[in-house]
Amino acid sequence: MKIRQTTVAISFLTLFSFYQVNAQEMPDDPQMYEIVDAVSADRLETDIRKLAGFGTRHTMSDTVSGTRGIGAARRWIKAEFEKISKACNGCLEVYEQRTLVEADPETRIYEDTYVVNVYAIQRGTESPNRFAIMSGDIDSRASDVKNYTIDAPGANDNATGMAGAIEAARVLSNYQFRNSIIYAGLSGEEQGLYGGKHLAEKAKEEGWEIIGILNNDMIGNIEGVDGVIDNRSFRIFSEPYNSLSSERSLMLKRFYGGENDGESRQLARFVYETTQAYMPEMNPILIYRLDRFGRGGHHRPFNEAGFAGVRIMEAHENYNRQHQDIRTEDGIAYGDVIEGVNFDYCKKMTAVNAITLAALASGPAGPSEVKVGGIVQPSAKLAWSKVDGAKGYKIYWRDTTSPVWQYSRYVGDVDSFTLEGVVIDNYLFGVTAVGANGYESVVSYPSGVIRD
Repeated sequence: MKIRQTTVAISFLTLFSFYQVNAQEMPDDPQMYEIVDAVSADRLETDIRKLAGFGTRHTMSDTVSGTRGIGAARRWIKAEFEKISKACNGCLEVYEQRTLVEADPETRIYEDTYVVNVYAIQRGTESPNRFAIMSGDIDSRASDVKNYTIDAPGANDNATGMAGAIEAARVLSNYQFRNSIIYAGLSGEEQGLYGGKHLAEKAKEEGWEIIGILNNDMIGNIEGVDGVIDNRSFRIFSEPYNSLSSERSLMLKRFYGGENDGESRQLARFVYETTQAYMPEMNPILIYRLDRFGRGGHHRPFNEAGFAGVRIMEAHENYNRQHQDIRTEDGIAYGDVIEGVNFDYCKKMTAVNAITLAALASGPAGPSEVKVGGIVQPSAKLAWSKVDGAKGYKIYWRDTTSPVWQYSRYVGDVDSFTLEGVVIDNYLFGVTAVGANGYESVVSYPSGVIRD
């Protein structure tokens, strides 16, 4: 009996030594380390201080002053994007998106207000209509969400995310990528995610092919209200599957699996693996939830429009510094002020975004119409439709309880493959397209079944 167990173990190890045992791979690209090093904590500090210095960026605050209110803030953001574009010989297209939101007593918009997004597009060399997006929020708030005159500097929430998007544009504008990148400042977040909703609607109307949106909301705090100080960990929130999934696709998940394999969750894994590859000192934490419990962020409107999107943020929040009037009570300082921001941590978080954007913008589109089969057979079969710009394809699989992909095999320029000895019942599967530069698409999870 003991000999038989040993034989089985050896056979298992022999089988899997034929495959690569790892998570999704990234090429060993020196350019990625250059990007990490190019992100500047000093520039981020300057921009965060500038944004916090507008006093308040409440969505309904002053739009005329040159020094105070959201109007001054968004004009400054636009000017910064234009300055970056000038430095790269016009490589950025800078836009404002103005949308009138009418007053509604049932919402936090209690007077007619223009919600204005500011964003810059860096066009891809091969796929200009395919976009990787990084966003930060322009607006801020104090304790009373309706008070638009009181100071609400919003240093961490969310001058850090907005400054991060500007800094990512400064760094990545020095490179060219096959896909396009959008650096976005979204407004009206505190009133109900209006800016994200408006940009997602525009994307749908104009037929943008969105690879994914990285919503950065609070990326500068390292001291949690729980007393934990952590300058390396961060959270990646993602929804389990597309919220527009049909009843049939949801029914199929019950029988074939995939409850944790929607496009947003694959994007979260991509952020995780990119960080592990190029910034191993960081500790990305996958959170299998749309957002924090009962709360929301600007990736959600994109999810609701059918696009992949995740929230990237610090690991330990400090609620004394969120949505609070600036004051001291019982020896506790409240308010989202500049003293609560760690600029070196914000640099690391911005670098995480920059390398993820670069990786997303460097790979081909993911294979479509992926199918899996092998019911009551000793081997799993996969098939897919080929995509332009791929030199080949790679199959990934993992234990059903694993949060990340564990095993892979590059199978070449084919549209189907059989994994001998890998039983379909025991694993979940996906496929990526691999470009000539070694960069891969986000994993495509099977949406159909091969009928044998």
